[in-house]
Amino acid sequence: MPAAFLLDLLLGDPQWFPHPVRLVGKLAIGAERLFRGMAFLPLRMAGALTAATVITATVVTVLALVVAAFLLHPLAGVVASVLLLYFAIAPRDLYDHAAAVRDALLASDLELARRRVAMMVGRDTSTLDEEGVARAAVESVAENTSDGVTAPLFYGILFGPAGAWLYKASNTLDSMFGYRNERYREFGWASARFDDLLNFLPARLTVLAVAGAAFILRLDPAATFRSVMEAARRHESPNAGYPESAFAGALGVTLGGERSYGGVTKTVPTLGIREGAMEAATISRAMRLMYVASAIFMAGGTGLLFAAGMFMQ
Repeated sequence: MPAAFLLDLLLGDPQWFPHPVRLVGKLAIGAERLFRGMAFLPLRMAGALTAATVITATVVTVLALVVAAFLLHPLAGVVASVLLLYFAIAPRDLYDHAAAVRDALLASDLELARRRVAMMVGRDTSTLDEEGVARAAVESVAENTSDGVTAPLFYGILFGPAGAWLYKASNTLDSMFGYRNERYREFGWASARFDDLLNFLPARLTVLAVAGAAFILRLDPAATFRSVMEAARRHESPNAGYPESAFAGALGVTLGGERSYGGVTKTVPTLGIREGAMEAATISRAMRLMYVASAIFMAGGTGLLFAAGMFMQ
């Protein structure tokens, strides 16, 4: 896991290389077409079968690759495991997307910043001002610290590449089908609920990592916990409120508020306990907080697992 983490920091997700998660997405599209075509199945059942098929196929494939590599040679098995874990986490990719938004704001190119933050969030960005762009970027960094980094780290540390890709497949299904619209409200129910279940512990453990990172970066670890206790449960997601509240407290800002989806304005609960400035510098602090929290989570998790193994021996 440390090797996979360092590899991601060095390489990120090269655009020229076909990321394995795209294969998971294609499999999900095919499975959706298959089970939706079975008219006798209720939509929730069709969605549950789609999720089970995609997740099972992903885990079995990853296990087969790792076993085959180890049978070929122990070193090949280690290399395969590292590569599969590397593809399951995305701290560098998250950092790069946030940096692109920050750089556009620093260059006073608001239109470019809007286009770049649109690659990170699902809300309408065409009318956002500088503060709105910065808030959207920070919220995305905060939420995806759990979704894209600490959660796959958690399952990778516990169960190896198969565990990391169990989570990755579930999270991909949620991002594709977990919408509360007419098409996916019933079909995507199982994908959304399973992703919520898998994220339950990682999202809450991420708060500890963010508080540790806030201490190292001389931010506000006490406000991290206070913000989580006061605001995390306000979020409509059972999990996203925890990392977002933790970031808001550590950075001394508020997240949430009014935003637009498809032209429909929606007000979400405010997270945080102080209304600090939202600007390009805030994105930079969020990026550093994400990196340090991710490193703490990875080091703490692998350290605890190693200590537990030594104790059992």
